[in-house]
Amino acid sequence: MRKALLLLLFITTGFLISCEKEQDPFLISANSIGRLTSDIKINQLDSIFAEDSIVKQVGTSELFRKSNEIEVYDNKGNKLLLIEPVQAFDSTSTIGFIQVLDPRYKTAKGVGKESTFKDLVENYNISRIENTLSAAVVFIDDLNIYVTIDKKQLPVELRYDTQTRIQASQIPDDAKIKYFMIDWD
Repeated sequence: MRKALLLLLFITTGFLISCEKEQDPFLISANSIGRLTSDIKINQLDSIFAEDSIVKQVGTSELFRKSNEIEVYDNKGNKLLLIEPVQAFDSTSTIGFIQVLDPRYKTAKGVGKESTFKDLVENYNISRIENTLSAAVVFIDDLNIYVTIDKKQLPVELRYDTQTRIQASQIPDDAKIKYFMIDWD
C-alpha cells in the first residue's frame, strides 16, 4: 500500500512538473527579463547565464565615473544585455539597470528594442516623457522600462530645445528606439 502511494505521489509530482510552462528566456515583464528578476544578486549571474558568457567591465567612463557594467553574450557571441548593479563593486548587490541589446527580448505585447514609438503608444500607457540634450526619454512605469528616441527623429523645433515639454503627439509614429532600458533601481 505504501509503495503504491509513493509511486502515485512520484507520478503526480512528475506530471505537475512537466506541465509547468517553461519561462520564456526573452520575455520582459515588470519584475523580470527572461531568467533575471529584480531580486537577483550580481553574484548569481554566473549560474543564471551558465550557457552564456559574462564580461565584467571595471573602470572609468568618459565622465570619470566608476563603472561596474556587466556584459552578457549568448553562446554564439551575440551581445544580449548590459547590466549595472545598484551598488557598484558589490557582488551581493541586486541589479539596478539593464540595457537590452538583443532584439529577441520583448514584452508580452511584442515591444522590444526594434519597436517604434507607435508600438509603445498602442500597447502601453506612457507615464512621462523627459526632454534631454540629445533624446526624448519615454517612461513606461507599469513595466519599469524607459526608452530613448534620438532627437534627430523629432521635429526640428524640438531638436535643439531642452526646455520645451515633449508631448507624445509630437513624436513621429515611426521613430525608432535608440536605447531600451529596464530600471529596477
